[in-house]
Amino acid sequence: MSADARDLEPTWADRTDGVDIKVEMLRRALRSGNHELALGLAASIKETVANERMMGADPGPADLPGHGWQPSGGLPEPWSRWADGWELWQSVRLGESIGQPRQAEPLDLLVCMPAEEVASPQRELRVARLEDGRPCEVPSQVYGEVRRGPHWFARLVFEADVPAAGEAVFLVFCGNPAAELPDYPSRLSVRGEGVGLEIETPHYVAALSRQMGQLESLTPRWHLGGLRLSTHGDGHGEPPNLDWAHDYTTAGAFQKMRVTNWAECPHYEVVRGPLCAIVRRFGFPHSPVHPLFTPSRLFMDLTYTFYAGVPWFLKDGRMEATRGFCAHVARDDEWYFGGRPFDASLWMDGEGRVHEGPVPPEQIDHVWGAGFYHRQSRDSIFAIYLDHHLEGSPGAGPEGTSPARLHQHLDITLDHARPGKPPHASVWCRPMLRDSAWLQAGMALVQRNAYLLAPYPRPGGAAGLEALRQRLLSPLVAEAGGTPLAAPAGGASEGGQPLARVGERPTDRPLKLALWEAMGEVREDQLGAVDASLVDMGYIYDVRTRGEDVRVVMTMPHRGRPKHDFLARPLRVRLEQLPGVGSVTVELTWEPAWTPNRLTDAGRRLMGLADG
Repeated sequence: MSADARDLEPTWADRTDGVDIKVEMLRRALRSGNHELALGLAASIKETVANERMMGADPGPADLPGHGWQPSGGLPEPWSRWADGWELWQSVRLGESIGQPRQAEPLDLLVCMPAEEVASPQRELRVARLEDGRPCEVPSQVYGEVRRGPHWFARLVFEADVPAAGEAVFLVFCGNPAAELPDYPSRLSVRGEGVGLEIETPHYVAALSRQMGQLESLTPRWHLGGLRLSTHGDGHGEPPNLDWAHDYTTAGAFQKMRVTNWAECPHYEVVRGPLCAIVRRFGFPHSPVHPLFTPSRLFMDLTYTFYAGVPWFLKDGRMEATRGFCAHVARDDEWYFGGRPFDASLWMDGEGRVHEGPVPPEQIDHVWGAGFYHRQSRDSIFAIYLDHHLEGSPGAGPEGTSPARLHQHLDITLDHARPGKPPHASVWCRPMLRDSAWLQAGMALVQRNAYLLAPYPRPGGAAGLEALRQRLLSPLVAEAGGTPLAAPAGGASEGGQPLARVGERPTDRPLKLALWEAMGEVREDQLGAVDASLVDMGYIYDVRTRGEDVRVVMTMPHRGRPKHDFLARPLRVRLEQLPGVGSVTVELTWEPAWTPNRLTDAGRRLMGLADG
């Protein structure tokens, strides 16, 4: 390629096409009747938007700010010796405010780190709690890495024990170029691909639909009879699910638009790890005769979050109106338990008090929780509604509609039956919009629900549910830095097992740096005009050393290039040339998926990004 030809595309923006350009091409294709070209452009617009989101979305305010890091040498000497290898630390103080002790309470914090000091948050972030003047490492999980200018942002999950009305101090470390991906023992197992996952914790097994990611079944681990909660039958032609929300019925009750009608999730994100699994799905619901009707009126963004150490899981939902329209009825929480596994019902009022039995008529519009239990086995499931509100101002719509008003109405049916058939199921359903509600563009319905799968003891079952609601509504308060950290009066104690494992210690750093430098010489040769290495492109996730044995974990940019040995072979050859290296194993992973955030500064410059 001549120098003049290279000058035609000097930057990233010149090498790709933005959304505005593609939208105009899409309009031209539609005007000319070239629908095949229009379909191709529509798919390409989706990919461009996804990339712009990865590279530009605001991660939000950090719980641990980038300016809070301090040199580890400033810690009390036994602590800094215990953390030898890690350059930076900051403390986070957790406070308990409602007088309930917390055990294994999951924390999910957004951490900001200096990119010049941290190469990979997933490898380098570590957490320790302070116990009796000594630091002890606690398992943690890192996900959602994004690079924004001179900083990394990442989500950090760990579990905390905090006494009632007390506090606990944790130390967070980063900045170790020799760090390896930690391999913590886990009580959480995630099996499957895409959204069709089976998530197993010490408390339950949750199975999600391979088709659309909806919760299909729950199996409690504590029930000796192996009770499996599921829906019997074929539903409305869709795969049967426990969780049937979210959906809405269009004007005139013509049709139900359902996420359970998705043939596959239009968009989804999955997080796997030792402490939590997250499945997020978003898109517009589908008609029962899709694609005959494809309205884009109520956008749905739904997330399940499962934690290893607690018997409950979360569902977050956001439904946003993209234009003014009439929803005859809309539902955001409907659960259907086939086979009549329960023989009694529960509900929670607006004050958080739990009641047994049916909901009185005067309370039916003020229900903030629902569940069922079995009087003999004490098996139970209970939903706690933690947040349920409507954003935006309702307005008058056309004649025959009513301004959108959020309802806290709940229909609880212990013995649901089809016409002419015996009772066969227990159901609860929350129609949060009704009466032909008119939604203005920009209005959003927001919810957060917690679902507890645990025995309902007698006595004390209601009190336990009420206490759980209080805990969930009053999470631990995280304060970065908190009061100045000081050693206890008796002096700081040496920690237990050092923070650095074999391969991560300062003595391991020379070999590690040599390995990373050598990998930086192996080219991604599909980019013929530049010397972009595998390291520049962010393909290398981990390098693990055990004596002379080296294991490299790498990815490829997308699944259209699954033959990783094309790059792994020259990588192995180069590393085996280094002194002190015997065998080299290269493994491919698709989790987490590669994103442009993984580009190094050199990689960003080579790709033509202005802020590289």
